[in-house]
Amino acid sequence: MAPVATTAADPLNREFRLEAFRDYLALEAGGSRHTVDNYTRDVRRFAAWAQGLGRTGPDRVSEADVRQFVYALKDIGLAVATIRRQISALRTYYRFLVGEGHAVRDPTERIETAKGWRTLPTVLTVAEIERLLGTPHGDGPLPIRDRALLELAYGTGMRVSELVGTTLADVQFDQGLVRVLGKGMKERIVPVGRRALGAVALYAREIRPRLDRGRGRSRLFLNARGTPLSRVGAWGIIRQAATRAGLTKRVTPHTLRHTFATHLLEGGADLRAVQEMLGHADLSTTQLYTHVDREYLRTVHRRFHPRA
Repeated sequence: MAPVATTAADPLNREFRLEAFRDYLALEAGGSRHTVDNYTRDVRRFAAWAQGLGRTGPDRVSEADVRQFVYALKDIGLAVATIRRQISALRTYYRFLVGEGHAVRDPTERIETAKGWRTLPTVLTVAEIERLLGTPHGDGPLPIRDRALLELAYGTGMRVSELVGTTLADVQFDQGLVRVLGKGMKERIVPVGRRALGAVALYAREIRPRLDRGRGRSRLFLNARGTPLSRVGAWGIIRQAATRAGLTKRVTPHTLRHTFATHLLEGGADLRAVQEMLGHADLSTTQLYTHVDREYLRTVHRRFHPRA
């Protein structure tokens, strides 16, 4: 994973003293290269999020802001270890700011740690995802369909209901996008990486016409009888793939959704962009974030998704 770059010309770096914090971690705190990169990336993500709330610097951030940020990470379904590290990074950051006189108070002091939370959904590693996606073997119609479904599920973070509800017209192959109809009939646009797009294109061109017997209702994924694949059918495909991959973790469609979010954020993606792609609303308000530009979402996905 590439180090997090900060420059003096970067307004976020200047207003939130990110470069000074990085120097503190590396030179005074004696952190390893891995810790320095992770903590700097975590704090930068928080700074970008705070700036989106209109906070012009770390001293403008309230305890409620920090709590809201942590809830957003939890709501997405990140692994407890990831959220715990994020909280640790913020606490280290504010200890540095207070110690250097750049802040008069620490808004992270009373933030709950991840220890007492309910168990959050399983998240797969990149290696485990590669094993899972590689399990449908052969050139038969169903293995090709299953590869397309698995790739699209992990490549977009769609809910299982959204996945089986996707129509042929929803996939914009020329633009690398898919239109998703989410909860409350809210529509969003999600980028699709080349690997997923290629798998779906092969299935849609070669396999789906052979499965469709006039009862497909334009749905992308069909079962062996030529009717739209159900939620239960999608669950079965994913469960079977996990078993064949030898994964000991419990893997569900939601596992792929949470893994999608975790891998993007672990790679350095902006929280607001990931929330937009997931179709998530913040717990405190449904109007917190403005609509994120489509090209920006595509750029974030391309940069940070392991199979983009």
